[in-house]
Amino acid sequence: MRRLRRLALVAGLAGLAGLAGQAALAGGGAAAQAWINTVRAAEGRAPLAVSAALGRAALAHARDLTRSGRFGHTGRDGSSVQDRVRREGYRHCFVAENIAKGQATPEDALRGWMASPAHRRNLLDPRAEAFGMARGAGRVWVLVLGRDGC
Repeated sequence: MRRLRRLALVAGLAGLAGLAGQAALAGGGAAAQAWINTVRAAEGRAPLAVSAALGRAALAHARDLTRSGRFGHTGRDGSSVQDRVRREGYRHCFVAENIAKGQATPEDALRGWMASPAHRRNLLDPRAEAFGMARGAGRVWVLVLGRDGC
């Protein structure tokens, strides 16, 4: 099973090479989606769709972190991830956020999150149905996962 997971992870990571130079991933990007869904499938989880609203929330927070020089889940205005997705019209019943700083590529950020138990839990959460991912200046990465409506 570990070998299967490792092969699935390698296959998903291979698709991310072209994303490294993008300032923001459009809602998460097809390669990021393939990587995430490959990892989720290896763990018996349903695939995630790309959400433009979650991508906008991720990008807004990545830009806010870059501008403020801060690094955390609370926005400069005191906003939470719940507040930020609501601003984008996403009526969530589940939302989670992963942030990272310093990774050169989406692959590096995603690999780092998978190596962290709390971030891994977010990526594999069975309640998630969609995601958005963005990169801000200074190699700040934000991933927002959610379920709309419910």
